Amino acid sequence: MLDACEDIEFRLLLEAVLRKYHYDFRGYSTASLKRRLRQARDQLGCFTFSQLQDRVLHEPGVLPQLLSFLTVQVSELFRDPAYFRVIREQVVPYLKTYPSLKVWVAGCGAGEEFYSLAILFREEGLEDRVLIYGTDVNPEALRKAEAGVYELDRIPLFTENHRRSGGRSSLSDYYTAAYGWAVFDKSLRRRAVFSDHSLAVDEVFAEVQFISCRNVLISFDGPLQDRATGLFKDSLARRGFLGLGARESLRFSCHAEAFAEFAFDERIYQKRVDP
Repeated sequence: MLDACEDIEFRLLLEAVLRKYHYDFRGYSTASLKRRLRQARDQLGCFTFSQLQDRVLHEPGVLPQLLSFLTVQVSELFRDPAYFRVIREQVVPYLKTYPSLKVWVAGCGAGEEFYSLAILFREEGLEDRVLIYGTDVNPEALRKAEAGVYELDRIPLFTENHRRSGGRSSLSDYYTAAYGWAVFDKSLRRRAVFSDHSLAVDEVFAEVQFISCRNVLISFDGPLQDRATGLFKDSLARRGFLGLGARESLRFSCHAEAFAEFAFDERIYQKRVDP
């Protein structure tokens, strides 16, 4: 009976967040979402999802805290270095054939992947012709991404990842360290647009040549994965590239035929010309 009540409260909470704030989490993986909501419930001092719903609806400051539990924000610069090495060595030669480039980092979180790509494109001589869109559903994460400030104790891992990704310079060239924080050079954001965008409810906003959306689809159920993949397909230019997380795949997507496996081990796909 308790599980049945929790399930009802769970669905009512998602509906309340959608109706009042227009964030749609109904297509997220139920098991993962319940686990995150239980963590939020406990952290915010609530005993039930109904109590959490009451606070979300009547206390404006609770929603940002809830979003921090519901959206993935833990990442690293150059996470999975082999992924960025393949971009550098195999994808960039294709991208260099375009006079101008648009890149979409979908689910950019606090910006680690954005800065990884911005640094990579600078090192590969593409900075002046690329515009990078960093999107996320979490406004607080977007603010962090725009600030480009990270704890200094994370820098050794970032530095090693950068080296293993084939970095052509020292990562220290791109940030200033002070008072326990590393502040990344604002020039890396010179050709960046950070914006709220939901893969659950929003539509295509630009034609792009490369999309990186890593460790986001794994949080979605099948229909929402298909919706997001459809957005990527419609956004990509002919022969454009899509990069996913290490545990993600298009193999079971209804849009799988629209993509060819370009570097499957690193989950990089290329849009077919005539799918």
